Amino acid sequence: MSDRTMRRQVLLFISVLSLSSVLGQVSYSIPEEMAKGSLVGNIAHDLGLAVKRLKSGKARIYTGDSAEYIELNKERGVLLVKERIDREALCGQTTPCALHLQITLEDPIEFYTVTVEISDINDNAPSFKKDEMKFRISESAVVGAKFVLERAMDLDVGVNGLQTYTLKPTENFHLKLQSQQDGSRKVEMVLKKHLDREAEAHLSLTLTATDGGDPQLSGTMRIDISVLDANDNAPIFTQEVYKTSIMETAPKGTILSTVSATDVDQGSNGKVSYSLTNTLDDVPIMFEIDEDHGVVKLTGNLDYEKAQHIEIYVQASDDGGLTDSCKIIVEVIDTNDNHPSINIMSKTNAISENSKPGTVVTIINVQDPDSAENGKITCNINEHIPFMMKTTSKNFFSLVTDSDLDREKASEYNITVTCSDEGVPSLSSSVTLTLQISDVNDNAPVFERSSYEAYIVENNTPGLSIFTVKARDADWNQNARVSYILEDSSVNGVPVSSFVSVSADSGVIHAVRSFDYEQIKDFQFRVKAQDGGSPPLSNNVSVKILIQDQNDNAPQVLYPVQTGGSLVAEMVPRSAEVGYLVTKVVAIDVDSGQNAWLSYKLQKATDRALFEVGLQNGEIRTIRQVTDKDAVKQRLTVVVEDNGQPSRSATVSVNVAVADSFPEVLSEFTDFIQDKEYNNNLTFYLVLALAVVSFLFITCLVVIISVKIYRWRQSRIMYQSNLPVIPYYPPRYSDTLGTGTLPHVYNYEVCRTIDSRKSDCKFGRAGSQNVLIMEPSSTGTMQRIQSDKSILDEPDSPLEVRKM
Repeated sequence: MSDRTMRRQVLLFISVLSLSSVLGQVSYSIPEEMAKGSLVGNIAHDLGLAVKRLKSGKARIYTGDSAEYIELNKERGVLLVKERIDREALCGQTTPCALHLQITLEDPIEFYTVTVEISDINDNAPSFKKDEMKFRISESAVVGAKFVLERAMDLDVGVNGLQTYTLKPTENFHLKLQSQQDGSRKVEMVLKKHLDREAEAHLSLTLTATDGGDPQLSGTMRIDISVLDANDNAPIFTQEVYKTSIMETAPKGTILSTVSATDVDQGSNGKVSYSLTNTLDDVPIMFEIDEDHGVVKLTGNLDYEKAQHIEIYVQASDDGGLTDSCKIIVEVIDTNDNHPSINIMSKTNAISENSKPGTVVTIINVQDPDSAENGKITCNINEHIPFMMKTTSKNFFSLVTDSDLDREKASEYNITVTCSDEGVPSLSSSVTLTLQISDVNDNAPVFERSSYEAYIVENNTPGLSIFTVKARDADWNQNARVSYILEDSSVNGVPVSSFVSVSADSGVIHAVRSFDYEQIKDFQFRVKAQDGGSPPLSNNVSVKILIQDQNDNAPQVLYPVQTGGSLVAEMVPRSAEVGYLVTKVVAIDVDSGQNAWLSYKLQKATDRALFEVGLQNGEIRTIRQVTDKDAVKQRLTVVVEDNGQPSRSATVSVNVAVADSFPEVLSEFTDFIQDKEYNNNLTFYLVLALAVVSFLFITCLVVIISVKIYRWRQSRIMYQSNLPVIPYYPPRYSDTLGTGTLPHVYNYEVCRTIDSRKSDCKFGRAGSQNVLIMEPSSTGTMQRIQSDKSILDEPDSPLEVRKM
């Protein structure tokens, strides 16, 4: 092939498709029989693509049903011959002969059509199926008698194909070539002068077939002629051309046609026999003819996709060797016997849910070798999915998105592509594509409730779990990972983070401190739920914490006021009647609800038969008439108890003076005050003595330890040094023991009665009263004053005794 010239013609047609994919067409022309690895063309340059684009796009060649004769070198961007190409084996007599390839790229999806035309070289010589043909020709054959010769076969086409025939010697015969409708030529040997069996009984001729290639090739066949006695009439067909049609699915044995030829000779010279003379195709395999009756039958399988028209050549011969020929033209009728063939050119396995409508998902190629309506293809997909099929070019279809995608509604689609032809009945093929929808962060976390309300009992342990907020995110993986954040806010000027905390992973809300219902009864804050997407999305919810009361406060007695420096006594005249209001114990409980419901009980009394306490109002009244026998000094102990579980209580001592005048009261209460002062002094001295003893013990202990440490240090210095030791005595320290009391401040709201005969209470100033004041250190001096101040204004005032 060194002297063969290679011509390359490149035609580039590029058209921009919709759906953002490019379809270009490039044509090349190469001779057949090129060596493996020979260059076909620079496809990257011709398509205007960079070599690196071929690599990144994973370029590949799709050849359909053709063998892989061409390969793509992505490193160089060129097409190379992969296998030796024999044009005759590939295309036979079809011209032009071409390979149709498709090159596909990904990211983005692109495809191109490449046509490689295979040009013929003169590598096949003309040949005859038979090496020799024998004829028996009567000597009476008339000049001009024709004898059909076998045609030569040359697999090459065009100028390299069969061109001429020559017959030698030419004394008795010459050749006649007659062109046929299919482009072939009928070869006939024509008698140009009478035969003389007596002069020459056998003739030997040579038929040479020559092509037009360079160098020119040829083939020969020997013709042996036996000269017979007179048979001067040749068979004659009733018509030169017979036409018939047959379905491609016709069974074997089907009769196509019956040919007929007549010979006017008598006897054996008039007996006609029929035979098929096709040599260049598969007609002798596909058909047979009855030698005696001329009936042509089907013996093989027809295929419209391979041959739509078939020409059968029939020869009629008599025993004298005279022949005639005719042609049967068979039209093969197509039937819908081929299913569409679906080929995936390029596909995407996953697509983002925010892909725009019209995004290409898959490109498919569908082939149906049937013709007309039987070969027209339509492709459809299953309904109710956001995809559609589009026709991009002949036999190419694109699967594209038809509307917005939502992974939260459907994370995967099984798309069934069904391609059907328009034949009757219609044939179809289908393929199922699985497409994953990848997630984007398009959903914010959503709390299970629009707001939360929770309860916690006061005096809780810090770190106690109160309750849990829960939010869900419809996204997937990292985009659905929810974190909980306590939003900055304040409660009464204090950061909410000092009250509660939120677990970032679980949403559990913990109490940071112990709550006191009496200080704060409820508070609100907001919790934010944030996903792990980029950028993150969030949502928040309002949370209200209500603190439930515990019975953790005992009742507080507001009246009568208990003071350490003075004594208050209520005066009851001896003329008091049953039900006389002595005084009223006033108490409060800072708790709430039933924990603040108070009840009053008389615990101790000098005379239980004289007084009673109202269970609900704390009023102290007489329950009988006061007599002269009743003691002047009466002491009552009242218990105030709440209704909590368990209940808490407080006690108050009420001093009552049963007398009609101050001197009588003064003589009784002076002894009581002195006894109380003596007891108070005794207690003070006991406490002081205990403090002094404790101080002396601690001082001695400190001195002993200091001496021990000092001696140990001195011994260490003497051991480590030879210097003389100078005694050193530490200074003595003296301290004075200071004692004192821790002041306690109490705030009270005090009420007292205005009228001793009524149970009504009034806050504010007291009216003009006769009050007996007695100092604990005095000798009994009595002083009458007019008090216009509330007892709350002078909490440390001396003993006040109100005259009732």
